[in-house]
Amino acid sequence: MIVQTVLTQFDAVARAKPRRVAIYWGDDRIRYGELAEQITRFAANLQARVTFHTGDRIGLFVKNRPEFIYALYAILKSGAVAVPINTFLKSPEVQHITDDCRLTALISDDDLGEVASKVVRTKLVALRDLDQTATGTPRFIEPQLADPAVIIYTSGTTGKSKGAVLTHANFASNVSSCVRVLEKTADDRLTLLLPMFHSFMLTVCIFTPLSMGAAIVLIKSVQPFHHAVKEIIRARATILTGIPQLFQAMVHAHVPFYVHWLLNLRLAISGAAPLPRETLEQFSRKFRFPLLEGYGLSEATPVVSFNPIHGVRKPGSVGLPIPDVNVKIFDENDNELPAEGVGEIVIRGPNVMSGYWNQPEESAAALRNGWLHTGDMGKIDADGYIYIVDRKKEMLLVHGMNVYPREIEEVLYTFPGLAEAAVIGRVAERKGELPVAFVSAAPNTTLEAKPILRHCHERLADYKVPREIRILEKLPRTATGKIAKLELKKLL
Repeated sequence: MIVQTVLTQFDAVARAKPRRVAIYWGDDRIRYGELAEQITRFAANLQARVTFHTGDRIGLFVKNRPEFIYALYAILKSGAVAVPINTFLKSPEVQHITDDCRLTALISDDDLGEVASKVVRTKLVALRDLDQTATGTPRFIEPQLADPAVIIYTSGTTGKSKGAVLTHANFASNVSSCVRVLEKTADDRLTLLLPMFHSFMLTVCIFTPLSMGAAIVLIKSVQPFHHAVKEIIRARATILTGIPQLFQAMVHAHVPFYVHWLLNLRLAISGAAPLPRETLEQFSRKFRFPLLEGYGLSEATPVVSFNPIHGVRKPGSVGLPIPDVNVKIFDENDNELPAEGVGEIVIRGPNVMSGYWNQPEESAAALRNGWLHTGDMGKIDADGYIYIVDRKKEMLLVHGMNVYPREIEEVLYTFPGLAEAAVIGRVAERKGELPVAFVSAAPNTTLEAKPILRHCHERLADYKVPREIRILEKLPRTATGKIAKLELKKLL
């Protein structure tokens, strides 16, 4: 039975092991006692600058750095709800999130100040203002397990992102399950080199290690990768987390023989996007530690399944459900399918979100009959191993990030003189999928690709911008008048 939040667990570690290293950050070693002090200082400065109440939402628009963790825990320990925001977003996209969940304040670091400065109707707080000597003592509130902790905004099929509300109980449950399946101990050191706003990083690489006294190896930059490898070696990291593109790069990289002896890694975890079978096989031949794939989604906090460290691993499978989580395959009428039957993956467990913020209809549809309907198509074999057969309709995975064509199309339609737009994915070996836009002009109008791309760059995160604009006289249509995307795929 879950009795403690991740905050309570962290406090217990900080009191018992204040000298234990919590974060490796370049040459810095931030110990648990110091981390607790930094969180308290950030909380004091936040409460002095912003008037907010329990349950108010505070945005976190900060790149990967220890201050992200200070601010995250300061928000939660102050009784507010943290809203980590994708740092690749442009001002209009950030504005949608701030308006949708009515942020009381938005914390931003200097690198993102230009984007944040264009966001209105919410109080902006510079990260450097929190990183000052505190003049008072903050008021901390111990949340209830059912209270919202974090709202993660995910792309929606309607073109607008929606916020998955994750409770303290959701995180406590998923952390507990992760500890068991990953066989983590306080001696583990987990690499954190993906964006910290991602639910995968929040649960697996921040809340989990800090709840059990393990360490985070926070990498300043993945580029160039050999610098990241040096950090991993120097900090004696034991678990490497990443997306398929990272492991594909490792497979193709020249790795001196001595690096294999220097690496202290016992395990690599691939998440956020499907891992090609070929990459898994090549990785297994090249490295001495296993690469294991899991499956999850933000609405499930996010981990759902994982291939076992010990026991049978099935290439192409995303493994078995983690402890306390039930996974089934339903048909279109929500009837359970037998083994090997292909249908929608549905999930039930204490890790499932409470719903989408301020979206009762979307919440009811996603959580109907007590099951989270993922929209992902898959199957489960006779041994209980889960396979992803297809992804959510229309969704693209660009560098491990969810991208919905509808969102890009809505932006394209705002370009003057553009009559039709359709976005589809072109498979790229090392980058996942890349969006390609097909457009046509309104009568008596001429379109050019460069201005359209510039229009997209001003309104979309860079990874969402189409890699190519193809201008056609008219787009093909189905018998019912819909744009025939299957016909467009033939033109790639």
